[in-house]
Amino acid sequence: MIHAEGLHKQFATIHAVNGVTIQAQPGEIFGLLGPNGAGKSTTIRMITNIIRPDSGTISYSGVPFSDSIRSSIGYLAEERGLYQKSRILETILHFAGLRGMSPKTAHRHATDWLGRFELAGSESRRVEELSKGNQQKVQLIIALIHQPQYIILDEPSSGLDPVNQELLRAILDQLRDEGRTILYSTHQMEQAERLCNRIVLINKGEVMLAGTVQQVKEEHGGNNVAMEFEGDGRFLRQLPMVMEANIYPNGAELALQPNATLNDLLPHISQQLRITRIERVRPSLNSIFINTVRRTTGEAITTTNPTP
Repeated sequence: MIHAEGLHKQFATIHAVNGVTIQAQPGEIFGLLGPNGAGKSTTIRMITNIIRPDSGTISYSGVPFSDSIRSSIGYLAEERGLYQKSRILETILHFAGLRGMSPKTAHRHATDWLGRFELAGSESRRVEELSKGNQQKVQLIIALIHQPQYIILDEPSSGLDPVNQELLRAILDQLRDEGRTILYSTHQMEQAERLCNRIVLINKGEVMLAGTVQQVKEEHGGNNVAMEFEGDGRFLRQLPMVMEANIYPNGAELALQPNATLNDLLPHISQQLRITRIERVRPSLNSIFINTVRRTTGEAITTTNPTP
C-alpha cells in the first residue's frame, strides 16, 4: 500500500500541493487525476522522495521511504530521460543493472518485455530512431523490468496511439491482478475511467473528488444526456433546459434541469443538428471533472476526451 497523508508543498508564492491524501492498495490501479498544472507531478515526486513535502507523511505498507523501498518501486516520470544515442537493449540493461539485476536475468526480462511491447527485433536500434510512442514503451519497460511491487506512472500513455494504449491497459490489468500497487497519474479522463478502481481528482493542488469510479459517478449523477450529431453544437449551452454542456467534435454531454426530458430538448435541436445518437447516461469522469472545476473556480477546463 502507498499511503500519503496531508501532503503540502509550496514553491515561493505557489501552494502547489495543499493537503492531498492518497491511499493506493495492493491489487488496484489508483488514479491521480487532474488537468496539467494541477499538482499531480509534484505529488508523485514527493511520494518517490525526489522532493520533500513541507508537511505530511508518506509510507509504503506502513514503512517510511528507504533504500529498500526505493528498489521495490517502478517509476515512470512524465519527462523523457533516455540517452538518445544509445541502443535500445543497452539502455534497458543499463537501467536494469542500476536496479541490481544480474546481466543474465536482466537480458531475459528485457527480451520478454520487448516482445510484450511489440518491440522485438528493435534491440540494436538507437533510441533516437524510435517514434515518441515507442520511446515511451522503452521507458515503461525500464520502470517495470525489475518486477516492482509499487508501480508509479506519471502520464504513461503519453505518445501512445489507441492500439498501444490498449496494450498498456492489458499489461497494467495483469500487474494489478498479480497484486501490485499501481499509482496512475493522468489528465486523460477516458483512460482513467476505463483503468482505475479508485481515484482522486485534484485541481490547483487540492482534492476535489475522491472515491471509487462508481461512487463518484453515482454521487454526481443527474439528468444527463449524451449525443452525437453532425453540425455545430455550441448553441446547446444556451438552451433553457441545459444546466451544463460539454461540447466535443460531433458530440456533447448535457446536464439537463432536474425536470427536463428528452422531449423538451428535441424540438430545440432537431432543426439545427442531424442527430445520430442520443440517450440518457451517467456523467463521464470527464464531464464530472470539468463541471466541478467550473463550479468551484469559475474557470474553463480542458481535458483529453475526444467523444462523450
